[in-house]
Amino acid sequence: MSEAVVLYDTTLRDGMQGEGMSLSAEEKVRVAHALDSLGIPLIEAGFPSSNPKEQALFDLLANERFEHAEVAAFGMTRRRGVKAEDDPALRLLADSFAPVCTLVGKTWALHLEKVTRVNPQENLAMIADSVAFLRSAGKRVIYDAEHFFDAFRDDPDYALRCVRAALEAGAENVTLCDTNGSSLPHQIAEATARVVAELGGENVGIHTHDDAGCGVANSLAAVREGARLVQGTMNGYGERCGNANLTSILPALQLKMGFECVPPELLRRLTETAHLVDELCNVTPNPNQPYVGRNAFAHKGGMHVAGVLADARTFEHLDPAEVGNDRAVLVSELSGKGTVHARAEQTGIELDEATATRVVERVKELEHRGFQFEAADGSFDLLIRKEMGEYEPLFRLESWRAIVEKREDGKVVTEATVKIWVKGERYVRTAEGNGPVNALDKALRSAIGEHYPHLRDVELVNFKVRILDEAKGTGAVTRVLLDASDGVESWGSIGVSENIIEASWDALVDSLEAGMLPGRSEHVRRAAQAEPTAP
Repeated sequence: MSEAVVLYDTTLRDGMQGEGMSLSAEEKVRVAHALDSLGIPLIEAGFPSSNPKEQALFDLLANERFEHAEVAAFGMTRRRGVKAEDDPALRLLADSFAPVCTLVGKTWALHLEKVTRVNPQENLAMIADSVAFLRSAGKRVIYDAEHFFDAFRDDPDYALRCVRAALEAGAENVTLCDTNGSSLPHQIAEATARVVAELGGENVGIHTHDDAGCGVANSLAAVREGARLVQGTMNGYGERCGNANLTSILPALQLKMGFECVPPELLRRLTETAHLVDELCNVTPNPNQPYVGRNAFAHKGGMHVAGVLADARTFEHLDPAEVGNDRAVLVSELSGKGTVHARAEQTGIELDEATATRVVERVKELEHRGFQFEAADGSFDLLIRKEMGEYEPLFRLESWRAIVEKREDGKVVTEATVKIWVKGERYVRTAEGNGPVNALDKALRSAIGEHYPHLRDVELVNFKVRILDEAKGTGAVTRVLLDASDGVESWGSIGVSENIIEASWDALVDSLEAGMLPGRSEHVRRAAQAEPTAP
């Protein structure tokens, strides 16, 4: 059996110290359940009663049930000159429902002099008294040695005395904290090895920050030297440059270093969990994040795509399915026929070599004009069908017109009219919207909706505009990217023109036509038929 490493998530406390991070008590409970479903064994909830939101969170968590996780309450060692049992903050920890209490205490002489203003001996007493009090209250205790690595470089003997005092008072783990994120992997390794040699690795944890860009590497270095508990946050949230990123640490430990952290079937939830937490925190997922990012297993160069199709190990460091991610083949001017074949196969189409060659040449031509198909898979699916001769438009355009009027009272009115032919019939529709694209979308759907009811399921979920040649100012070529979804799948479409409305119209039409491709419209129809009807 593989040796275990305990993962300790501090997203709900340390992660919330990052700029712009804020969650309601109810949202924090949802995050806790997401972490539990991933198999994380320890979830730090924060300071009990430090503010009304934290009090509400602990009240909610007290009534929640978790399959894998235990909740840890966080606090500090007793104040100077106050007995542990008389310290209100420690008393709150002792009275908390949380079975685990994490205490942070000072280690570095600089902090003893400038912050707590106590002598080294009194600091040791503060550590020991606080741990012993919580142990007497029936709590499991983890001790966080703040600024341990700075302290170790300054006075290694005293740093070791601090963590030993906590362990001898009953702490089950002493976590070495690189609070400033100042350390490099070799410094973490040297200090951790010394602590493990004196205290035993099962008693040692690691908590790092990413100020030097080494948060994940430092955590892994500590584990290599014997630490068996790792603290971090989902997606690396945290103050300044963030905490060590658990979404990178977990798969690295389990898939690359051979440690047991979570059940393998739960590890496959990693990408989903990382994106869910991003969504709850109102953070746009980082597409380039290792393991869980949209681009983590995306291949663009023709040689890379050919290699992956032959054997994924040629350009992938692990199977994306192991972390719940997917392989993506990006289409661009760098693409070869292998990329085109791969995308066609994903959509259920077999291409002959001549058609694949034409598609590649067409992509290169269009990307030279400003198109970018790697973010517009819907438009690319349509392009393939056009080159195959299997493309049939939803309608024939006669004309469209958009009018934007700003009145004296400041009100802006937008109106659009489309004139199209659908299955031999002419349709003229006018609609108002909050802008020209919205108005055109409404008018077009009104005209073709009766013939294509599936379009009622398609919604535009994102709209992005980029100016391609800024030097031309308002006369520049504009690229418009639309993201659409039918509630089951999502796809992108693109339009490029010197006229932003024309570019938007082209992207809009592609988004609707891509939504009507057989694979998408058929699976939604089947899903609708499978839904139970109300009694």
